[in-house]
Amino acid sequence: MIAISSTQNPYIKNILKLQEKSRERKKQGLFIIEGKREISLAIKGKYKFEAILYNKDLITENEISHLFDENIKRVEISKEVYQKIAYRDSTEGIVAVAKTKTFSIEDIHFKNNKPVILIAEAPEKPGNIGAMLRTADAANIDAVFIAEPKTDLYNSNIIRSSIGCVFTNQIATGTSKEIISYLKKNKIKIYSTTLQNSNEYHREVYKDATAIVVGAEAKGLTEIWRENSTRNINIPMLGQIDSMNVSVAAAIVIFEVKRQQKFI
Repeated sequence: MIAISSTQNPYIKNILKLQEKSRERKKQGLFIIEGKREISLAIKGKYKFEAILYNKDLITENEISHLFDENIKRVEISKEVYQKIAYRDSTEGIVAVAKTKTFSIEDIHFKNNKPVILIAEAPEKPGNIGAMLRTADAANIDAVFIAEPKTDLYNSNIIRSSIGCVFTNQIATGTSKEIISYLKKNKIKIYSTTLQNSNEYHREVYKDATAIVVGAEAKGLTEIWRENSTRNINIPMLGQIDSMNVSVAAAIVIFEVKRQQKFI
């Protein structure tokens, strides 16, 4: 076991780099997870760990041993160091250094022949991405695809807002063209949420393999998705505005798909 008490320690400085800079995460193939629940979900998602940093006043060796089966390097840190690297206001006393995975579309495997997939085109806000991953988990859908990604999925805000669901969902990233090609090759119907030339979402019958596609709030979906849809769908707006938060829209449609498939 190693003990670190100084915030100026080079190892701690590197932890901060991994937290703050996507470039460093990609370069080193490492990222930071904070909190027992999030770390537990990363373990469930079969992530590998480089090290565990903990403050013994906040978490015991016994609690750590209950979290991890394998023999992982442990670094005991002072309260000052923990406060320096803790991203949240929580006091769980544990931070993990984990190894990144590639979000390759080739690694996606479906357990049935009628999968339900959520596709988000160019989402930028970590909070929205996290919320969509939580929806995907809550609805127990088969995969989440991020088309034209703008944000590193190991961003601390995504990990926090997804409450660790980024580790347990099947996730793939790629260009819109690559993902559309994959969907067509696998005979997965594409339902793009858009106001143009669309039908109300609840009037469709989602009995086959289904992909629900949502776009960025400011711009909506690009033309490539509208042109390659099986059907375009919309959520009727009953108030004064013509749009809603993208994560809310995704949840509404996804749960309608799951509701229908339960009775088909």
